[in-house]
Amino acid sequence: MKIFDIAQLAEADRVTIKNQAISSAELMERAATLVFNDIHSKLNGAQIPIKIFCGIGNNGGDGLVIGRLLLEHGYQVTVYVVNYSKKRSQDFLLNYDRIKEVSNDWPGAVKSENDFPELSEKDFIIDAIFGIGLNRRLEDWVGKLVQHINRSNAFIVAIDMPSGMFADKIPNEKNPAIKANVTITFQSPKLIFFLPQAAAYIGDMEVIDIGLDREYLAKTVVNKQLINKPEAQLLYRPRTNFAHKGDFGHALIIGGSYGKIGSISLTGKATLRTGAGLVTIYAPKCGYQILQTGLPEAMVLTDKNENELNSIEFDLEPEVICFGMGAGTSQETTAAFKDLLIKTKKPMVIDADGINILSKEKDLLKELPENSVLTPHPGELERLIGKWKDDFDKLEKAKKFSKKHKVIVVIKGAHTITVFKEDLYINNTGNPGMATAGSGDVLSGVITSLISQDYEPLIAAVLGVYLHGKTGDILAEEMSYEGLIAGDIANNIGRSFLDLFKKEIQSEGN
Repeated sequence: MKIFDIAQLAEADRVTIKNQAISSAELMERAATLVFNDIHSKLNGAQIPIKIFCGIGNNGGDGLVIGRLLLEHGYQVTVYVVNYSKKRSQDFLLNYDRIKEVSNDWPGAVKSENDFPELSEKDFIIDAIFGIGLNRRLEDWVGKLVQHINRSNAFIVAIDMPSGMFADKIPNEKNPAIKANVTITFQSPKLIFFLPQAAAYIGDMEVIDIGLDREYLAKTVVNKQLINKPEAQLLYRPRTNFAHKGDFGHALIIGGSYGKIGSISLTGKATLRTGAGLVTIYAPKCGYQILQTGLPEAMVLTDKNENELNSIEFDLEPEVICFGMGAGTSQETTAAFKDLLIKTKKPMVIDADGINILSKEKDLLKELPENSVLTPHPGELERLIGKWKDDFDKLEKAKKFSKKHKVIVVIKGAHTITVFKEDLYINNTGNPGMATAGSGDVLSGVITSLISQDYEPLIAAVLGVYLHGKTGDILAEEMSYEGLIAGDIANNIGRSFLDLFKKEIQSEGN
């Protein structure tokens, strides 16, 4: 799913109005009616107090249409117009007149703190004050209205975007925003909806297709994509009947140290379960028996050192090398990693202590093979690219890093974001149960396996993140968030492959 910029969505509106020969008011009626249908299907006629706060622009016009339709269907509705300016959009004025025709009371005006209505946790509030139209800081009394609504503890539905939120800035105490329980947005989600610092304001997100011009949407180039099942299906490559293990590559996984052999064991298992033809694990001598016993499908090579890596030597030519899990950052291990980087020309997957070494020894960054995949968690990312002011600054720094070093950066989180130069791929699978030790090691194995199978590194990262998260989702439904551990994910990656085409297989059998 494409994620459009605000300017692109405004242009989509313009093109739609022209090509479909409709007015902007008719497009507003269409969009707001779809929101009404969604709300009506959930409330199902329940007689609860509904309070709608409408701005005086087009988001307010949406709110007025929704209010009129709710009134026409017998709901208990009160509409408040937030008069933050003397300017009004034409579509707002049109729908202001229309709602007065069905309302016993004209919409109430809110012009200052003295006009704030009483609110309670029993209310159902619809926020249609600004939407995506906000372009300046809220006036003091409007900011206080936002805080008044938030303090009500009512159930809040935001239309298109919580009021007070900018499309490219994180809200804060000086710039408050509505904290919605649900955000119903038009046509395309917005990037900010997927950023950690904005999560408290968005609530659950619903995207409503309002029928904007299909040709424009298809042809418009974006640098942000939301990855769901349809996108993952397009990335997957089916196997042929006559394939053999040599067709799916040889992956070499290097890492581990005394007490941390489990990390590379998880990576190795995930690499195998994701379909690599051959897997070799290179570890200190202390890991030999553990790995040979716990992962018999893998081959094991050992370092000369007993407890840590200090001289990485092997006589094979793998399709991909994964480095870092449990390796530590000692001087000897750092020197061995440097030597490995200099000798390796194919893209690598680098995680955990591999990233920590790069952060400490920045000169090594110039040795990174082009199109390597780095998979840092937030702390590792900060050490790698430096501190950031907010989530938008973080993405800009990650994009700059990706372009400079010609690598792919996988920013792990609730919505893991894969960064490649200016492009962002935002994952929509995964859950809190995956916040557990070793989950990142498993992800590295999944991505490594796909590269081994000759997926392009960027595709391997995007698809790998999806499959990893989807496996976690499948398992969480059976085991709970709390009961899920990394080994479960590694063992069950195959279930996310089956899920990719599950619906299509079922429909063909009917």
